[in-house]
Amino acid sequence: MGVMDVMFRDEQPTVRFGETFVASEGFKLLFREGMTLVEETAAYLDGPGRDESRLLARHAALTYASESMRLTTRLMQIASWLLVQRAVSEGELSLSEAAEEKTRVRLTTAETNEATPVLVAELPLSLQALIGQSKRLHARILHLDRLISDDRPTPEPRVSPVFAQHDMLRVAFG
Repeated sequence: MGVMDVMFRDEQPTVRFGETFVASEGFKLLFREGMTLVEETAAYLDGPGRDESRLLARHAALTYASESMRLTTRLMQIASWLLVQRAVSEGELSLSEAAEEKTRVRLTTAETNEATPVLVAELPLSLQALIGQSKRLHARILHLDRLISDDRPTPEPRVSPVFAQHDMLRVAFG
């Protein structure tokens, strides 16, 4: 009767999501999407957004100011994260160096004192759309960041003590 080995021992190295993702076409698309959103938002806030904010009632103008600051902060976090990941992709940083950079590039998960939906509804539609796009992109990046952060090498499979004893008995009594 042969020895049954139930352990899977793949000689191939484990694929690390972080390394493969930052080198993928998907990351390049995400990078372009994020940077385009940053540029569109800057152009809006410096141009039409400034004009639209002047037409708002006082309470809506205060909401506009606070929400545009949250939007800008969110986009700066996104841009910083994307630039660090691109540096990994281009070989300028290793994954461990990128992890160290993470202490400087903080992706916040919850926003405090966020305006109520009623107040946001009073904002110009263009700003509302930019806020929505940035929140969706931010959520995707938070998810990817967790996947990359959890992308640690898995430990080598251990041989079951029962099978080790079984092998020793088989050798001894052959």
